[in-house]
Amino acid sequence: MRYIGKSVIRRISLIAVAAVTVAGGGAALAQVVTGDPVTSPSFDGPVYAVAYQGDTVYVGGSFTRAIVNGRSVPRTRLAAFHARTGELIDWRPSADANVRALAVTGDVVYAAGDFERINGEARDKVAGIGATSGLPTSLRHTFTGQPVALASGNGRLYVGGRISAVDGVPRGNLAAFTLSTGALDAWAPTTDDSVNALAATNERVYLGGRFHRTNSVASTLRLAAVDPATGVLDRGFAPKPVSQVFALATDPNGVYAALGGQGGRAVAYAPGGQTRWTRVFDGDAQAIAVLDGTVYVGGHFDKACTTTNNGIKGVCTDGSVERGKLAAVDATGNLLEWAPRANGVVGTRQLAASPALGAISAVGDFTTVSAATRKRYVSFNGVTPREEATPAAGPGYAASYNFDTTIADGTFDDGSGHGHLLRTVSRNGGAIKLVTKGSGQALAFPPKCTGRGCPRLVLQAVDTPDLNPGKRPLRYGAGVLLSPAETSSGENVLQKGYSTGGGQYKLQVDGVSGKPSCGMSDVSEKSLYVVRSRTSIADGTWHAVECRRTGATLAIVVDDKLQASTAIPETLSVDTPQPFSIGGKGTGENNDQFHGALDDVWIHVG
Repeated sequence: MRYIGKSVIRRISLIAVAAVTVAGGGAALAQVVTGDPVTSPSFDGPVYAVAYQGDTVYVGGSFTRAIVNGRSVPRTRLAAFHARTGELIDWRPSADANVRALAVTGDVVYAAGDFERINGEARDKVAGIGATSGLPTSLRHTFTGQPVALASGNGRLYVGGRISAVDGVPRGNLAAFTLSTGALDAWAPTTDDSVNALAATNERVYLGGRFHRTNSVASTLRLAAVDPATGVLDRGFAPKPVSQVFALATDPNGVYAALGGQGGRAVAYAPGGQTRWTRVFDGDAQAIAVLDGTVYVGGHFDKACTTTNNGIKGVCTDGSVERGKLAAVDATGNLLEWAPRANGVVGTRQLAASPALGAISAVGDFTTVSAATRKRYVSFNGVTPREEATPAAGPGYAASYNFDTTIADGTFDDGSGHGHLLRTVSRNGGAIKLVTKGSGQALAFPPKCTGRGCPRLVLQAVDTPDLNPGKRPLRYGAGVLLSPAETSSGENVLQKGYSTGGGQYKLQVDGVSGKPSCGMSDVSEKSLYVVRSRTSIADGTWHAVECRRTGATLAIVVDDKLQASTAIPETLSVDTPQPFSIGGKGTGENNDQFHGALDDVWIHVG
């Protein structure tokens, strides 16, 4: 028998109301990284630039030392570290002055800034550096002016800034180099003022800055697009932003710009230059990145305006919400609840996104983020799962139970169609009790009890290979009802395996505070990786709790909202012969007995 679980209906209802706006700014369900900073190094001076390459993060700035676990390590304006763990990599090129922009292509990290030497070798303001070796490449040119922006694509390294010549050859604030040879490229569009930002696609190179003319064409104000091979102006793109552009990002829907001016703005433009949406802040927006449809904005603002109106010194005139130097906006322009709150005056200088890791990095002059010490670099991982129905049946769903139906011998049917029947295992009089939930029913477990002889009750399904995920993506969860009086030191909602061998995955409620957690361990190790919700669910109301393992990330989601995530080994594998249990890990005295009610328990593998 297959069925559609009651939580499907509940989540559809949630999605239907998600477009209702709050405080004029809007609140919508979207894919958003966690607001809790992950482990990362700190730096003793401003960080101006950040770029991802695979699992590695590269940063540049004016720092001279990185701080890792309280230990100060020399790093002269350039550094690299593992994105997942924050562990510093032995990549230590040195620049003799500030690094202001980075771009990574293949095995080369390109840097632009104020420097004249890299590792003591002459490199005037732009250099190529081996992404593994840390040694300068043969790329070597002389600039008249100051480059501040880089972008790579279409076989070229694009450079922007306030530039009048390269190797004595005239250039109008823009230049390019052929990646295969390092030679100065013929690509040479011009602007009448500085270029602060570049973004390259296969069809266009977007330019952002202070300029009013591109290729001598009037009214190409502050944001323009040119051909990536010829530099010819794309006249079909003419957005005319109201103030100078500090940063750019692109996706298939168009281009996103971070603006200064009276307050600051984040603006989304369609490919034709039409404004799709605008968000206004009480300070400059200086950085922007897009990840899976969500736009992240950084700057030196403290508040996001609830409308597009602001007044003197950028003050929001129609109301505002706190957003300390970082904010997120959904695909239709709704301001999201993501608000990590960085400190400082300058705040965030640049953002970078890694689609492969589902991560966002921010750099700047801040020293704390979300009340945690994060000096000048911070990273956020673990994209919130998409708004989709709680699984009940279909490909990938290994088991699903709504407790609305039983079969002749009193066991509970598996709605996934795989036949994983749940059988009752009890001790000391522990008995099944069904309670009404909506138009169906849920399963209530024995009440809280102290001393020996307490009733014990678990439901178990025998082990089969499809309940063991191995290294594959894994999702599992349940609807949980628990009152404050029903919490204890630990209560198992569901569990497969033990950390003593074979690996495990489990969902439980920890301690009297009633905060749920997800745990996983590897087939060959006893270490248990745990991620815990920031908020309690022990309030006497139903909550949907989900655990999600994707690659090297384990996340917990409560009521469609990401609560926390943690790094786990990408090689972690679960292959255990133990039965799948609901309500406890067994029927012994210390079985972590669950005392509330459960509904819509499910497992999805792959």
